[in-house]
Amino acid sequence: LSIVTFLPAAGALLFIFINRDKENLLRYLALIISIATFIVSLFLYFNFNSQTPDPQFVEKAAWIGGGINYHIGIDGISLYLILLTTFLMPIVILSSWTYIQKRIKEYLIFMFLLQTGLIGVFVSMNLFLFYVFWEAMLIPMYFLIGIWGGKRKIYATVKFVLFTMVGSLLMLVAIFYLYNLFYKATGTYSLNIFDYYRMILNPSVQVWLFLAFGLAFAIKVPMFPFHTWLPDAHVEAPTAGSVVLAAVLLKMGTYGFLRFAMPMFPDALQKFLPLLGILCVIGIIYGGLMALIQKDVKSLVAYSSVSHMGLIMLAIFALNMEGIQGGIYQMLNHGLSTGALFLCVGILYERSHTRMIKDFGGVSKQMPVFSAFS
Repeated sequence: LSIVTFLPAAGALLFIFINRDKENLLRYLALIISIATFIVSLFLYFNFNSQTPDPQFVEKAAWIGGGINYHIGIDGISLYLILLTTFLMPIVILSSWTYIQKRIKEYLIFMFLLQTGLIGVFVSMNLFLFYVFWEAMLIPMYFLIGIWGGKRKIYATVKFVLFTMVGSLLMLVAIFYLYNLFYKATGTYSLNIFDYYRMILNPSVQVWLFLAFGLAFAIKVPMFPFHTWLPDAHVEAPTAGSVVLAAVLLKMGTYGFLRFAMPMFPDALQKFLPLLGILCVIGIIYGGLMALIQKDVKSLVAYSSVSHMGLIMLAIFALNMEGIQGGIYQMLNHGLSTGALFLCVGILYERSHTRMIKDFGGVSKQMPVFSAFS
């Protein structure tokens, strides 16, 4: 599990020592490393025991101390999200082959650091380790949009970071508060999430903690009305950035609800369930209506993501087996289909240097193979 998590980061480290002029070497190395990471992740799939709910491939090592340790593992929820991440990365590298011409070395370094951050979020069994990966993912995404993005890239980047940081800082406060509560209750330090599943918290305390965690995850999903950063980030991001953003990054929010906010604060969840359900339904309808009126095909796909993610959250908040399994299944579906759509948009943009829907017509005559795939 550590190899799958840190192999991309090791690749990024290797790239630092390669001369930036050797662009083809960098590209081929990046492709090899991304395929190797996917192959290693298949080992998790073929050796996964679906008959047990316990975390598997668990690794635990001392780290900072005081309950903050290196503790990773996966279950059925995180397994498929890791596979989705490792499967898409070689495709993302290939999609950037001719599209990215400037600073290719830095681009690939940030891509691999982003992949390590994303996988780290899905494998963390320690709250502090989870938070480190959650925030670490933000830095490479910031540079990917800010350097290789479109005309309004700085605006989109700052908006993305500010939105995410507001939710994340509140979550950090909640993590420290939980840590303090656990120490008072047990006399020991722990930030391992399974210890918190067993804690019985005061319902009024749960409400505040759920709000802090829930806001961070709702912004990342993004749920209505915290969605406004998404269309800007998607439209300005390079094609590969949009693919990773839509396919994997948004799933961090849904995963966060499933792994942390819902099992840790059940009383608060019941209290907020009607409101959350209403926000999901508004998001589904609003995202769909907004998609219908977009002139930019990339914006159209971005708003459709708001609608789809609302559907996934509504399924998860149904709090039954069918809803949760369907929600997870749809997370994977959305990752593949929306990732593919952004790749299609990227191809059209590379050929024509426009994303306006009115500029396209009769593409099937010009690009019959592409149209068949579409």
